[in-house]
Amino acid sequence: SLTLNPQTRAGLPGQFVALPDGVTHFEIAGPEDGQPVILIHGFSTPYMLWDRNFAALAEAGLRVVRYDLFGRGYSDRPAPPYNPDRFDRQLDQLLDALGFGGPVALVGASMGGAIAATFADRHPQRVRRLALIGPAGFAVKPSLATVALFTPGVGEIVMALGGNKIILGGLPADFHQPGRFPEYYTNYAVQLPYRGFKRALLSTMRRMPLTTLGETYARIGRRGLPVLAIWGREDAVIPAASTAPKLQAAIPAAALHVIDAAGHNVQYERPEAVNPLLIDFLKE
Repeated sequence: SLTLNPQTRAGLPGQFVALPDGVTHFEIAGPEDGQPVILIHGFSTPYMLWDRNFAALAEAGLRVVRYDLFGRGYSDRPAPPYNPDRFDRQLDQLLDALGFGGPVALVGASMGGAIAATFADRHPQRVRRLALIGPAGFAVKPSLATVALFTPGVGEIVMALGGNKIILGGLPADFHQPGRFPEYYTNYAVQLPYRGFKRALLSTMRRMPLTTLGETYARIGRRGLPVLAIWGREDAVIPAASTAPKLQAAIPAAALHVIDAAGHNVQYERPEAVNPLLIDFLKE
């Protein structure tokens, strides 16, 4: 396995900034005077999750940042825990490092939605708009594999013996038509050789409140923050049919859009439908 350090990063794309918890990998584009927008990826797919949205938002005149959460992509894999405080701190310190003193718009997909909502709840003065794409935070039925990984000791053995195979094997479930995106699996896999990835995922599974954020969303709803919510109709990970109504109940004023012929990674699968919604919302 490889270690992320100045030598291994020298040939990698994007930019790097040293934060107190570790080095964070990011990319920034769009006019310097554009409205700042921060894209937050989900549980395990790094910032390449936004490959089909990033340029479109920048070209629309927004100042767009995407970054790898700690433990993913080319960001550092510090020692656990991977909990809300760590991801909250990373975002807070990244905004400071990039000089964003005023409020920004957050766009969070899946677990990124949970991170964005938690950040908006904890730092209301830093967030002016919130876009959620298939956001985590409400109860969903766990798979048997998930239950095994939650078990201390068992999860570590499973990950050591077949972690990469399990992780890669689960990716097609994020799409309605997984065969359309061969590059997605190739681009995802580049992070696997770097030491600490699987440990970070295990800690995140066990320490992130991915099914219990109802009250966080409700507080956001009561505060009146503008919220856009987007789901793929065929989302098998965080199903729109059971979850979107819970979000709408928590945030009645949220603008909700359910996109046909799209799974959990709706922004990757149907950018032609998602990008205009994001641009309209983020430029207001």
